[in-house]
Amino acid sequence: MNQRERLKGRLENARKFSLRLLSDFTSPSDWIHQLHEGGNHALWFVGHMGNTDNFMISMLAPDQDNSLENFGDQFGMGSQPSSDFSSYPAVEDLLEYMQQRREVLLTLLAGLEDEQLDESTPEGTPAFMPDVASVFETAIWHEALHSGQLSMIRRALGHPPTV
Repeated sequence: MNQRERLKGRLENARKFSLRLLSDFTSPSDWIHQLHEGGNHALWFVGHMGNTDNFMISMLAPDQDNSLENFGDQFGMGSQPSSDFSSYPAVEDLLEYMQQRREVLLTLLAGLEDEQLDESTPEGTPAFMPDVASVFETAIWHEALHSGQLSMIRRALGHPPTV
């Protein structure tokens, strides 16, 4: 298995796991349930994953950037989740954006040769993503970090462990 195939598999598996967790969130109160004041909730997670994938896309293929108005404020790094369900776009729209941005990220990855993954990222990219491969690696561990939070919220709502 080459590096591109490995990254693709990890990106797909991370998203499948997140979607499996998200399938248990059904009511508005589920979507905005927080373990503590100011904590992340499932609705923020969905917007944040889409916004983050879009950020990664904007670094690799600026022409495919699809930044949505106010998404940086609502879902960007350092944003604070709101407990007001009505302050967010519709769940279905957020889920669609999250999935569409991941599909674009996977398409970009599919178009790269392993040698291209070793190339430096564009100027202005955060220092923790020094090469193209690290952009995809970051997307993987970043989603895993937040899906752990999502898993805890899901369990707090009374759902059994998932595999």
